[in-house]
Amino acid sequence: MCFLNTRLDQAITKFFKSYSRTYLKKCILSNQVFINNKKVNIPKKKIYYGDLITVFFFKSNEVEILDKNIPLNIIYEDEHLLILNKQTNMVVHPGAGNKNGTIFNALLHNNKIFKNIPRSGIVHRLDKDTTGLMVIAKSLIVYKKLKNLFKSRDIHREYEAIIIGNVISGGVISAPISRNIYKRTKMAVNKNGKSAVTYYKIIENFNDFTHVKVKLNSGRTHQIRVHMSYIRHPLVGDQIYGGKKFLKKGIDSIILNKIKNFPRQALHAKKLSFFHPIKNTFMSWKTNLPKDIANLIEFLKFFNK
Repeated sequence: MCFLNTRLDQAITKFFKSYSRTYLKKCILSNQVFINNKKVNIPKKKIYYGDLITVFFFKSNEVEILDKNIPLNIIYEDEHLLILNKQTNMVVHPGAGNKNGTIFNALLHNNKIFKNIPRSGIVHRLDKDTTGLMVIAKSLIVYKKLKNLFKSRDIHREYEAIIIGNVISGGVISAPISRNIYKRTKMAVNKNGKSAVTYYKIIENFNDFTHVKVKLNSGRTHQIRVHMSYIRHPLVGDQIYGGKKFLKKGIDSIILNKIKNFPRQALHAKKLSFFHPIKNTFMSWKTNLPKDIANLIEFLKFFNK
């Protein structure tokens, strides 16, 4: 391999493009990757020119990546890219417990060109239960250009969310984020983490909840969910970063029951804007809130005193 001072996980991701970054990291952590015939289970381990890297993949019946005829809500498409309006309860990349029911698999079925693009052209993710807009590249050059636009923060994303608590004004949350040291599937604010900035603005106040618009100046995993929980206003329905402790005492039982039974985090990627990477024309897409969040807002309005 012709790398110099490169992380192991980054290197094998470039070479094994048919597999997700999560899966390849799992191979490393599961002691299935060797450098110069020595077992290595540290993803950030540096590799150098001349190193021999060996990867032992899981059995094919465990990780077989298939194309699946899964409906996608494509709201825009040209020869270079497409824009999806992602539904809830849909994973973006294959992983443990969901190998073939993902957007990744759906794209492979939608067009065979995605087999030749890293991660089927997926340049950014939304959580399984977050709905809204995603951009997908249809060629390697567009994939690289979109990745660079995200890196330079020239792709603008706007979200809407329902949060617990009644905030009196908008604000900015600037707090670094990293993996939770106690539970690796979670993220947390950590002074040693990567910088993360979230802007939020009030759309409408209810008695004990607030409808907010959220913009990101970075794209960390679970960023909005972590940041809103950090300021003690987690998203309604967020089972990972929320909790009963944030609900105000004395809330009407009907409202309380509705909130506790909301099936997902109330978060929607509503707007996506950027200059087209090939045509260089400014493009912007906007979607309506999904029915579950729209209905929740109407419910809270009805009970607002």
